[in-house]
Amino acid sequence: MAEKVQIKVVVNGVEHHSEVEPRLLLVHYLRETLGLTGTHVGCDTSQCGACTVHLDGQAVKSCTLFAVQADGSSITTIEGLGSVDSLHPVQEGFWEMHGLQCGFCTPGMIMAAADLLNRNPQPSEEEIRHALEGNLCRCTGYHNIVRAVQYAANKMAGKVGAAADD
Repeated sequence: MAEKVQIKVVVNGVEHHSEVEPRLLLVHYLRETLGLTGTHVGCDTSQCGACTVHLDGQAVKSCTLFAVQADGSSITTIEGLGSVDSLHPVQEGFWEMHGLQCGFCTPGMIMAAADLLNRNPQPSEEEIRHALEGNLCRCTGYHNIVRAVQYAANKMAGKVGAAADD
């Protein structure tokens, strides 16, 4: 068994010091060590995007990183994006535009969409679809997911009603 390594990360604004095995994946650190189960394990091969989180402000698939690689970093999970009382505009968009069905892919989709809107506040439908290519949904057919991101973009731009164009 490998020697454990000390890491320090800030997750959703809270600093954590932990001893981890060098081979522990970030997704398992978040879920098992910190109890943040909103980040899902879908495929373990980086194909589905259910494990997407923000690492130092950029969307990453947490099943492709070791926890030790995140040492010194700031991580935001779906739990840290908004709250029950104050949803992030992308979370609100998924609610209002029915961008989910079973909900398994939703945290990863929301995190990828929030990253897109941080980089490109008014993306076209094509840009939204391209940005979400690494996130798989087996239920919705993506139409309402795209509408949810458009809703969020409009809401973040201060457009009244925030309704996405059909």
